[in-house]
Order: sequence, then structure tokens, then C-alpha cells
Amino acid sequence: MKKLLLLVLIQVWSVSLFAQINTDRVMSIGRNALYFEDYVLSIQYFNQVIKAKPWLAEPYFYRAVAKISLDDFKGAEDDCTACLERNPFLSQAYYARGIARQSQENYDGAIADYTKGLEFRREDRQMMVNRAVAYIQKEDYKGAEKAFEELMTAHPRYSMSYLSRGAMYLEKGDTIKALADYNKAITMDPYYAPAYGNRAILYYQMHRLDSALVDLNEAIHLDPRESGYFINRGLVRYQQNNLRGAMADYDQVVSMDRDNLIAHFNRGLLRFQVGDNNRAIEDFDVVISLEPDNYMAYYNRALLRYETGDYRGAVADYDVVLNEYPNFLPGYYSRGEAKKKMNDLAGADKDFWTAYNKEQEMKKDRAAGKSTALSASDASNNEEAKGGQEDNTREQSDKNINKFNRLVVYDKEEERKSKYQSEVRGRVQDKNVRVDIEPQFILTFYEQPDPVKKLVYYDKTVENYNTRMVLKRKLIVTNQEAALTEDQVAEHFASINEYSARLSANPNDVDAYFGRALDYMLVQDFDEAIKDFDRVVELNPDFVMAYFNRAVVRYKQLEYNLSQEQPSYNEDFNTSNATINLRTGQTQGVTSNRLSTNDPASARLKDTKRAYEYEMVTRDYDIVIQKAPDFVFAYFNRGNLRCAQRDFRAAIEDYTTAIERDPEFADAYFNRGLARLSLGDARNGIADLSKAGELGIIDAYSIIKRMTSR
Repeated sequence: MKKLLLLVLIQVWSVSLFAQINTDRVMSIGRNALYFEDYVLSIQYFNQVIKAKPWLAEPYFYRAVAKISLDDFKGAEDDCTACLERNPFLSQAYYARGIARQSQENYDGAIADYTKGLEFRREDRQMMVNRAVAYIQKEDYKGAEKAFEELMTAHPRYSMSYLSRGAMYLEKGDTIKALADYNKAITMDPYYAPAYGNRAILYYQMHRLDSALVDLNEAIHLDPRESGYFINRGLVRYQQNNLRGAMADYDQVVSMDRDNLIAHFNRGLLRFQVGDNNRAIEDFDVVISLEPDNYMAYYNRALLRYETGDYRGAVADYDVVLNEYPNFLPGYYSRGEAKKKMNDLAGADKDFWTAYNKEQEMKKDRAAGKSTALSASDASNNEEAKGGQEDNTREQSDKNINKFNRLVVYDKEEERKSKYQSEVRGRVQDKNVRVDIEPQFILTFYEQPDPVKKLVYYDKTVENYNTRMVLKRKLIVTNQEAALTEDQVAEHFASINEYSARLSANPNDVDAYFGRALDYMLVQDFDEAIKDFDRVVELNPDFVMAYFNRAVVRYKQLEYNLSQEQPSYNEDFNTSNATINLRTGQTQGVTSNRLSTNDPASARLKDTKRAYEYEMVTRDYDIVIQKAPDFVFAYFNRGNLRCAQRDFRAAIEDYTTAIERDPEFADAYFNRGLARLSLGDARNGIADLSKAGELGIIDAYSIIKRMTSR
């Protein structure tokens, strides 16, 4: 019923929409939504354009991009095909369809698309990388080596080429060439965490545990949010008999991701080993709640329950295991011991005799050269150990119950995929040289949860407005916006209609204009949102929150418009409005991304228009600060605006004022630190980043590490 309601609402909306707005405008709003990663919403807009003008190629392409981001690869492939049927010269569509096909393991199709796309863009780096990876994935290593040679010739200073080729050599088992490529990638790019993470895996496989540990330490310094590095370091430390260190790593993973199965399982085993039985049981409780068919967790919990005197609970867990693995002999002996403790001597006797009889039958069968009659789930139970450090581990998908007491590692297949995931998805970024400032704040209803950065933002102006309960939802201040779900999209379109009806009855309803402006903002219709914010401040010149959000929306509109002037379509997948180059101390902001032109008059006109748009945003923040001087988020946002304009001294003043009013404003410390670094003030910049890290922005430590390692 919910899906049906959504469909009806969208259809009703589309009828009224096309009575008022042309498809060019709807297309523009859809691209707004796509740029700001509101993929579900963007698809709804592109649907309307396709319905009205099915002969256009572009809406199919942009809808495909949104579907790729939602992992709907078959839908994306179909949309790209429809796009290319209408315009076979759109190179972006070949690139996107290549990603979609590669993600569906149609490697030949992906290679064909990348090759065709390269006919239009001969040295496109991302298509060349993806094509090489596709050859690896289809295990055509000769083709991959040739593709890498072409990539390295075209882009000799691109470190990802060596990193990807090193992963290929590792798959082939050529550890010498793999190590050489990883070393080269790290030499070229010493601040890219995955390079150290990948080399650590290679060192681990070569039994060079000390070297693996050094690399994982460095990877964690550079990217402390990646839980996989902690899991792998825990494994290395375990192999080095550093149980305390391994435990600390799994504790860290759980603090970052409380539902991480591998961390809970492995920590449970370690706690079992050191006699921390009750807390080990808690870990296996979590594993079983998240994965009810994890029989190894049941067996370990049964052993622990036996140790803690919970014999009834132990028998219940043994029952679950033996129902799935009826030929698992240790299970019968263990259950017999538990029953014996419960004075169920007959039950214990029965289990002991069952185990004995099954063991004798297996011996006879082996002596006669017959295969043991095992159930499907027992097929791998009698696998012999091969020796070496891998005796202590099993892959996550390995269901051999005899390995119940081994630490879990990532599956080799999943590990292989993860090495190429960013390339295949078209999101390769040089995070080592581009460090984003914390984004601008906004008043909205939704927030994207961050498992690491758990900061709560409060403002009395917003809280006072919320107490009036004039909006349908509670307003929050955040700089972690969340994309809308399908249900939320439908709700906000319906809400726009409701507010419009209210305004028809009362054209001076300020709260209705403000509520509708928020709805328009959330569905990425910035023009209409600004019109409603304009009306709010006309009716109530002291409505601070309307000025603030109007500035935010105007800047979003400016940011999007500038992004459309960039020549490379690859950056449409992921762009940044203001980044600082740690190696040069220069800023790569939106003001520097415009296309060159041979028409000086046109260039001056663009610069004048852009300066006017920046001034309009600045004026709104100035008004907020004048009317509500303690509204710290206005200083912060104005500081971000000045960073984008490369006026770092003015930005530092704004961040400083925000910090004076809120001494625990972590984001302001972080951005002021980056602004100071851009001016060459390393001492104060690092001090600010240190404070930001202390207050909860752990990415600050990664930047400090880079700056102090140069």
C-alpha cells in the first residue's frame, strides 16, 4: 500500500508539475538532487522528464548514474543503453554502462564499453583504470598487463596504477612483482592508506608479521575510520601472541561498528582464551542475534556456558549445533558432559554411546575405502590441517564446524573485490592531497548518522522555534545531511501541497512559507525554496532562520552551477567545493574550476555574476550575525564561504569568533586548522587539528600525521 500511495502521489504531482514547469527546469532540479547525492529523489525527477520527452538521451544517463549509486546495476545498464540508442556519441554513457556491467560481472561487456568510450576520450584515466581492473576480474592477466602499460604511459605519475597492478600480481601469486608495485605506489604517494593496507596483506601472506604490523599502523594513522585495518592488525597481533593488542583492536572496531560480526566473534574467542567467559558469552550473543545460523558461535557459547555452570543453556546450544551437524562427534561428547552435570545420566550415556558408535562406523568406512556418509552440511568437516599460521584462521564463509575456535578473516573473494571497489564504482580520489573542510551547517529535519563523529549541535533559537510545534517535524542543526527515502520524497511533495492550500487561505502565514521552503529545499527545488524564504523575511524581517537557510540554499545553487562548468564528467560522480592541498598549501576551490574562455568580456561577465552571487550569500550571513550574534553556525558557514573564495584570513576570523562563542565547536577548530595550514602556519594549524580530534573529529589525526611526516 505504501508503494502504491507513493506512485499515486508522484503521478498526481507530475500532472500538476507539467502544467506549470517545463522539462528543462525539472531536469535541472534532478541534476541538483544527483549532485547532492539525493539519488532516490533525482530518479523521480528524471522519470518525469523521460515521461514527457522520451526521445532525450541525457535523462536516461543521469538516471543511470543515480541507479549506480543505489547499486541498481541492471537498471543502470538498461538506462545507459537507452541513452546510447538516442545519442551514440555520449562518452559518459559508455563509462557509466561499463561500471554497471563490471559490477554485474559482465567483464567483456564492460571492457567493450570502456574501449568505446576511450575512442572519444583517448587518455581518460578512470576508464583506463576500470578497463585494466575488468581484465583482472575476468582473469585475463595478459590483457590486464597491456592495459596497465597503456595507463602508465598515459599517466606515469598515477600511483593507483601500481597499486592495482600489484593486486593483480598478488592474485597471480607473484609476490615479488606485487611487492615491487606496492613499494612504487607508496613511494609515489606516501599518504594513501589503502597502499599500506594492501602491502600489509602481502607481508602477512609472506609470514613477515613485523612488516605487516608496521604497514597496518601507518594505514590506521592515515585512515583511522577504516575498521578493516584494525581487524587485520588484530589478526597480526594474535599471530605474534600479543593477545592484549589484538583485543584492543577488536574493541576499537566494535566501538566504531557495534554490529561488526568478525570483531565480536574474534573478541569472543580471545576472551575465552584469557578466561573472561561472561563477556565472551556477550560477544557470541551479539553474533547469534545478527547471524542466527552461525553454528560456530553457538558451539563456542555452549562451551562457555558449560564453563560458567549454565548447563541447561549449554545443552540448548549443543542441540542447535548437532541438529545441523549430526556427525560432529565433539558435540555429542560435550553435550554428554553437560547432561552429566545436570544429573541426566541416561541422556549423557546416550550421547556418549552415539558418539562412540558413529566414530566406529567412520573407522570401518575408512578402512573399507568408503566415503563417510555425511550430511551436506558436514561435507567439509573432516578436512585435515595443512600447517602454518593459517591453522589459526578461517574465512568468514567457511562453515566447517571443526574450525569453531579459529579467528575469522575476510573471505579472499571479498578481499579481492574490495581492492578494486573504488575503481569499479568510479570514485577514485586522491585523498592524500585533497582534504575537505567540514561542510556547511543547515537547518533541516534529517541527519546522516556518523558511527565515529558523534557530535550533537544545539541552538536556543532553533529550540525555541521547535517548542512552538508549528512544523510537522523537529528542526535540527547539522552538517551531515541525509538523502530522502522514497517515503520521505512522497511525504514532502504532499506537504508542499498542504502548505500551498494553507497559503491560499492565508497568504500572510509566515510559518507556512517557512515550512514549504524547507520542503522545496529537501526536494532540491532551490528556486522555489528561495522564493519562499524571500517571502518569509518580507513578512517577518527578524526571522533569523530564514536568512540562514536562504544563504545555505543560495550557496548550494552556486556550488552546483559552478560544478557544471567543470570539463571532466568523471568529477560529476564526486566533487568537492573547497579543498586544501597539503603539499603546496594552496586551495582548490570552486572559484578555480571554471572553464577557460577566449572571450575576455564573457569571462568578466562570469566573474561579475559569481561575485554578486557570493555577495548575496554573505549578506544573509551578515544579517543573521547582526540579529543573532550568538548563532555560531552563521560564523562557521561564512568562514567556509571565505575559504571557497581563498580569503583564509577572513575565514580564520569567522572560525575564531565561532569558537569564542562555543569553545567546544569541533568543526570550527578543524576548519580553522586547515585554513591556518593553507597560510603556512603549521604550528597553530596542527594545534587546532589536535583540538578538533580531541573533540571528536578523528580525521584530524590523519592530517596531523601527514603534516608531521613530511
